[in-house]
Amino acid sequence: MKTFGIMTLNIESEASYINEIAARSHHCGIECFHFLPSSINPLTKLVLGRRFDAKEQCWIDAEFPIPSLIYDRCFYGDDKHSKQCIPIVSWLKSREDIVFLGFGLPNKLELYETLSKSGLAPYLPRSQAITDCREVNDALNRQKKIIIKPINGSQGYGIYYLKKNAKTIHVKTEKNKKIISRIFPNESKLFLWLQTLINYRPYLLQPYLELSNSASQPFDIRILLQKDEHGLWVERGKGIRLGNTGGILSNLSAGGSVIDFTSWASSLSETKREYISNELNFITTNLPKILEQEILPLFEIGIDIGVAKNGALWILDVNSKPGRKVILKTQPDLQETLFLAPLLYGDYLAQTENKERKSYYEKTLYH
Repeated sequence: MKTFGIMTLNIESEASYINEIAARSHHCGIECFHFLPSSINPLTKLVLGRRFDAKEQCWIDAEFPIPSLIYDRCFYGDDKHSKQCIPIVSWLKSREDIVFLGFGLPNKLELYETLSKSGLAPYLPRSQAITDCREVNDALNRQKKIIIKPINGSQGYGIYYLKKNAKTIHVKTEKNKKIISRIFPNESKLFLWLQTLINYRPYLLQPYLELSNSASQPFDIRILLQKDEHGLWVERGKGIRLGNTGGILSNLSAGGSVIDFTSWASSLSETKREYISNELNFITTNLPKILEQEILPLFEIGIDIGVAKNGALWILDVNSKPGRKVILKTQPDLQETLFLAPLLYGDYLAQTENKERKSYYEKTLYH
């Protein structure tokens, strides 16, 4: 029986999703395990984790060899445990006897640099690393409004909106589902705050794009793409994420809500609806091919696409470890498909002789 390991940094992480996958594993001829990278014994190469008991339909603590198929759902932070696990996962990715469903994506800046050389360049907001506070000030003087975000960030954490007024600089972010604003009276005060921020982690800056609806809610389109049981890319579904009025994020973790894509599209004119449909189709057809040609093989990607007031579409984020809330809330009939997808693709990888190419790419760990 094929061994399938779901790897997380916390045993409680995505518990409901992982349980649903495990409950279906036996019917796919797969034995399912759940473990943390740090639970691998470096001497014996055995793992202390959990094995799913198909008969009792529950997890059992167990020691086992490293599974031959690994579904990586690790989300790294700045904590000690994350830093401990990163080299372990790099080592796992380099092993010839282990197949990862997907190898992840590089950080936001490296991803931007890759895509900016492709046919998707027109859909990318211009991005640059922040190496000095003066770069932020220069951008504010030119554009008046900008966004800064962590290069290795996810789920909307650490994103700030900056606006240059006549005499002050307004900074806004969202934390714990609340909008937090701060006014800096001059550039010196802004620089003191900003320097602490960029010393803590690397940031990039982008122009601020007007991506809110008529109710001043930020919104975007979340699309989930996955490979099916034949190794082919398919679109699983898409939905609209709405943020708080006056906010800057549409992420559900920041208190956003979702609406059905079809309902939203039906409110548009026929011309605009057809235009957006064609643009989305172009992006979803080309993006996976470009990523796998230039980086490493993937199993799934979540794409966040903003629609500007002038009708332009922007690729805001690409995530190789996407959530499923938007799709399941708007298309609940896809539950079975989404819970089976990792198992069916894993089974495909185990059976095909053309194993996914492997390389030691630590830069692909984060997303």
